[in-house]
Amino acid sequence: MSPRLPLLVGVVLVAAMLLSGVLFTVDQRQNAIVFQLGEIREVITEPGLHLKWPVIQNVRLFDKRVLTMDTEEPERFITSEKKNVLVDLFVKWRIVDVKQYYISVGGDETRAETRLAQTINSDLREEFGKRTVHEVVSGERDRIVEEMRTKANKDATKIGVEILDVRLKRVELPTEVSDSVYRRMEAERKRVANELRSEGGAEAERIRADADKQREIIISEAYKQAQALKGEGDSKATAIYAEAFGRNPEFFSLYRSLEAYQKSFRNKGDVLVVDPSSDFFKYLKSPGRRNGK
Repeated sequence: MSPRLPLLVGVVLVAAMLLSGVLFTVDQRQNAIVFQLGEIREVITEPGLHLKWPVIQNVRLFDKRVLTMDTEEPERFITSEKKNVLVDLFVKWRIVDVKQYYISVGGDETRAETRLAQTINSDLREEFGKRTVHEVVSGERDRIVEEMRTKANKDATKIGVEILDVRLKRVELPTEVSDSVYRRMEAERKRVANELRSEGGAEAERIRADADKQREIIISEAYKQAQALKGEGDSKATAIYAEAFGRNPEFFSLYRSLEAYQKSFRNKGDVLVVDPSSDFFKYLKSPGRRNGK
């Protein structure tokens, strides 16, 4: 083995150690702060390979991607009606001023989220206190979130971060309140249903009464028309009888007598007691005797 080989290996190791202490890499997903003897020397926002003084300088990296803060347990908020609601939410935020972020919270993500949670909780309580249960549950949720995010962002800029979005995952009543609300809703729905049934019954009676009235009117009009037609028919029949009688009174008298015979002797058991010399048997007598001959 060459006596220079250990020396060469040692030189390479020392050089590598020196380079590792001088060079550092900033990823495109990161920002960096270079500290010199504990003080901020430089803020690096561009990715790439950078230099620093060994020993006296150190580097700290910060994530500049969008971060998520999610509540572990739902929070209780009070509405304008003094009702409790349970709210579960999450927040999207990111670091926009890494130097201010470090100065304000020491670059600690947990401290930053605690500060944001306090701000958002305070603003959310203020917004919920202005609204009713119905408004916070369904009516104005988007408006509440937008107004609260705008207010919270003003405080967030003080620690070098930006709130990108706040979403209410769940807004519901506590169990003890839900049961009471559901009972009131059920009673209200029953009341409305009864009112609708009552109105429907009244409308049905009105329709039936109107239908009966129309039926009576139609029957009356039909009877009136029928009587008119019957009277007109009787009048025409009488006129025809009169005309026929005027043309041949003897034949007309014979025809009416035959009709009377037919009606009187319809059945074999019919018995009629009449004076034989009466005019009823006028046309049953012999032709010679009919004229008194």
